[in-house]
Amino acid sequence: MLKVAFSRTCLKEAFRDNGDMTQKITKPAEKSEAPSKTYQVAQLNELDPVRCPCGWARRAFADIPGAVASLHVVEILEDAKPHYHKKMTEIYLILEGEGHLELDGELIPVKPMSAIYIPPGCVHRAVGRMKLMNIPVPAFDASDEYVVDSSNPSQKAHKTASSS
Repeated sequence: MLKVAFSRTCLKEAFRDNGDMTQKITKPAEKSEAPSKTYQVAQLNELDPVRCPCGWARRAFADIPGAVASLHVVEILEDAKPHYHKKMTEIYLILEGEGHLELDGELIPVKPMSAIYIPPGCVHRAVGRMKLMNIPVPAFDASDEYVVDSSNPSQKAHKTASSS
């Protein structure tokens, strides 16, 4: 049983309007539960990097069920492996460095603040040392990454274990 202690002054104040001091108080007012958070915050520089075909990626929000997007910071340390996605669109923003993005066999020069939209099915890779922000839509899914055999660029098959 819940015990509630009130001073006589507190009770007088509580029943001032009707003057009925004999009314029984059984429990305090119900506390409303705090609403669950609908947002998440990630500190990208504190996330563990994971190996991907592009280099090393720090991934935020990829583990949220049903998320519409995730966000990665990727360090390209050597030429990336050509790969594509069947479902995922990626938006790259070059943060540091210069080089090229190879998109369906065409080399496109990139530098800081270059933004690139990569639709599903587009074979792509980064060439050169750079750091980029990647926004996969829908959120990153490792099962939707396919590495292309560089000796046979027309072949779209080989699935990888992880992605950028």
